[in-house]
Amino acid sequence: MTWIRNSQVAAALLLAAAVIGLVVANTPLGPGLDDLKHWHPTPFGGVDLSAAHWVTDGLLAVFFLVAAIELRYELTQGELADRRKALVPAIAAVGGVVAPALLFVALVPRELAGGWPIPTATDIAFALGVLAIVGKRLPVAVRALLLALAVIDDLIAIGLIAILFTTSLQVWALVAAAATVVVVWALGRAYRTRRGSWPLRIAIAAACIALWWLVLQSGVHATIAGVAAGLVLAPAPAEAARHRLEPIVNGAILPLFAFVSASVMIPQVPLGALSPIFLAIAIALPVGKLVGITLAGWLGQIALRTPKADRLGLGDLVTVALLGGIGFTVSLLMNELAHRSAEELIVDGTLGVLVGSLVAVLVGGTVTAIRSARRAPDDDDDRAARRAADDAEYSRRYDGE
Repeated sequence: MTWIRNSQVAAALLLAAAVIGLVVANTPLGPGLDDLKHWHPTPFGGVDLSAAHWVTDGLLAVFFLVAAIELRYELTQGELADRRKALVPAIAAVGGVVAPALLFVALVPRELAGGWPIPTATDIAFALGVLAIVGKRLPVAVRALLLALAVIDDLIAIGLIAILFTTSLQVWALVAAAATVVVVWALGRAYRTRRGSWPLRIAIAAACIALWWLVLQSGVHATIAGVAAGLVLAPAPAEAARHRLEPIVNGAILPLFAFVSASVMIPQVPLGALSPIFLAIAIALPVGKLVGITLAGWLGQIALRTPKADRLGLGDLVTVALLGGIGFTVSLLMNELAHRSAEELIVDGTLGVLVGSLVAVLVGGTVTAIRSARRAPDDDDDRAARRAADDAEYSRRYDGE
């Protein structure tokens, strides 16, 4: 199963599934697929989710767990181990939220300004997927920055959803979730001294599932449970989890997520009948992210006095910013939440998100491919091979336990 761990293979599966989903949704099979997405299996344990939400709120939490484990590695041993470098993605993420929001507000009448959160999100899975396919030769620091920025961006988006669109926040569940995070941390520490203990593995898995359930019950987007667990797990159990879950995430979870998220029926609306919402989102997503992330990242490196040798160049920042304009899933969710009382605005917003994200994919992918092609292979290109070798060694040592 080594091939499925390859980031380019995973990205190809992701994008292929997205294309298939979009095509199927706009054929005569579309209505049936939409009914299937909105089908609610029998509620279990107080969880009543549609089939689509089981994917986007349930399975995607596993992807966020793996992404958070990788982010923690970058923060402790990788490209972001230096605190000044680690703060740059946070500053860039804030810029990537503020600039699109301001641009959106400037382009719509005051009565429509409530939709400002829509173009502020970056879809981490699709952005990393495009980078993996066409940006193979770019410095590993570029991927580390995009990964950190996208995770922080998603945390901001989840915070916005909780503050602006959550109508029934359950404080008890949030408090219990915080306590469960501590339990996950403690079990991870215990794993260090009893590596390979199946009771501890089962306990960690059970605690992570309980954390997901509690976050879901709180009213906050459940994928934050994966981020929290991935960041607090000790290195030994975290790497064990990443090693075992990565093939499942790459080969099943991400393609299924892409298929479900992209299976959107394109509304048949004349251009002249579209509200300013459409144009505002279509512009604010790619342009706002480009301006906000690039400017904030550049100023952040200067303000933090990052050594010139460690700074990302303007071209690398622009590359990350362009890919950051791929909003898609979270932007579509925010569009539905912001306009749930106006069906016609949801239609306009959906078109705006699709067009804005498509522009970001095409422009960002083209720029990334050009920059990657012009860059000679160096030691950074061997990092994937080294990680694959580490995985092979891990398999040899631990899979027989």
